[in-house]
Amino acid sequence: MKMQAEVIREGELEKRSDSLFQLWKKKLVVLTKDSLSLFPDGYIYFTIVTKDRKEIDFRCPDQSCWNASITMALIDFQNKRAIQDFKSRQEMEQAAGTQERRLARAP
Repeated sequence: MKMQAEVIREGELEKRSDSLFQLWKKKLVVLTKDSLSLFPDGYIYFTIVTKDRKEIDFRCPDQSCWNASITMALIDFQNKRAIQDFKSRQEMEQAAGTQERRLARAP
C-alpha cells in the first residue's frame, strides 16, 4: 500500500500553454515533497442575476460546492419571502373583512 505524501501546499495557479497564443489557464496544483501535481481545469461557472437585472459571473473549483451553497441560500431566501408575503396578504384580507363588517353594522 502506497502512502500519500504530505501536502505542503495546494491551490490555484495559472499555467501558460505552449500553444501559438500562449494562453494562461488556471489549474489546481498540489505540492508535496516528492511532486508538483497539476489537475485539469475543473471549474464550475455560474451566473447570478440581481434584482436590477445585472449579471454577476462566478467561477469556482467544482469540489468547492459554492454554487450549491449559493443556490440553497437563494431558495431559502425566496421561501422566507414567499411566506412573509403570504402572511402580509392574509393580514390585509383580515383587516379588510373587519372593515366591511363595521360598515355593514353602521346605521
